[in-house]
Amino acid sequence: MKPAPFEYARAASVAEAVSLLAAHGPEAKVLAGGQSLIPMMKLRLARPTALIDLNRARDLAYVRRDGTTLAFGALARLSDLESASVRAASPPLAAAAPHIGHTAIRHRGTVCGSIAHADPAAELPVLALALDAEMRAIGPGGERTIPAREFFVTYLTTALHPGEILTEVRFPTLPPGAGWGFTELARRLGDYALVSVGAVLEAGRDGRIVRARVALGSVAERAVRASDAEAVLVGREGGAAVFAEAAAAAAAPLEPPSDVHGSGAYRRHLARVLVERCLAEAWGRVRRS
Repeated sequence: MKPAPFEYARAASVAEAVSLLAAHGPEAKVLAGGQSLIPMMKLRLARPTALIDLNRARDLAYVRRDGTTLAFGALARLSDLESASVRAASPPLAAAAPHIGHTAIRHRGTVCGSIAHADPAAELPVLALALDAEMRAIGPGGERTIPAREFFVTYLTTALHPGEILTEVRFPTLPPGAGWGFTELARRLGDYALVSVGAVLEAGRDGRIVRARVALGSVAERAVRASDAEAVLVGREGGAAVFAEAAAAAAAPLEPPSDVHGSGAYRRHLARVLVERCLAEAWGRVRRS
């Protein structure tokens, strides 16, 4: 199919893009990679009145480390996640990268675009929650920073205000001694996950967990943090029994959707199994460190 008619404009800067969005009204959309937006337009699931192309705003095409933060500008591509510099600074992001679509998609799609699209089955919203990422948005009212836990609202919906552009995502790097895990189950490599899990564990000198973050995708209308599982883990020494208990706590409140790929009950079972595996993987890295 062909998309509905729309206007097209190229912005040379963020300021110009914000101005163009305001001029074209609330139905205008920003185009960076377009790997989700353009297919939706062709199916007429999305009908923006205008596309504001960011690709001439080259000052947004960066990946840079600033102390304990790894920042991705709005034109940083998904393929950048697989670089040696990202792998050294944030191994969880590099580990998740091969699961995001296929090679051609990753070379065109953007990190900020995946976050802003807010698909509950996508990998990056899960890692944004597990790593406590922050989103930098610029709009008519100026600039603001939005924590990941407040950013994802519901299916394909974020906390961005009308006219705002997500210009940067900042992922904190892991502190020394922290362990991480990422796992997902998909029908085929490159497909959206039936369930995905990201976890970070930090332990004190006594071997007890002092901080835990567990996030899941494909189990609700948005990526979610498993706060019940985190509460089970904190203050206890890692091990199979504790991880099984935490996994059960993570799965218990879930009411995942059912579709042609699996029932809600099946996804809830997968969530429990994958959380347990992910925590064991993270704890293994804590022990090795």
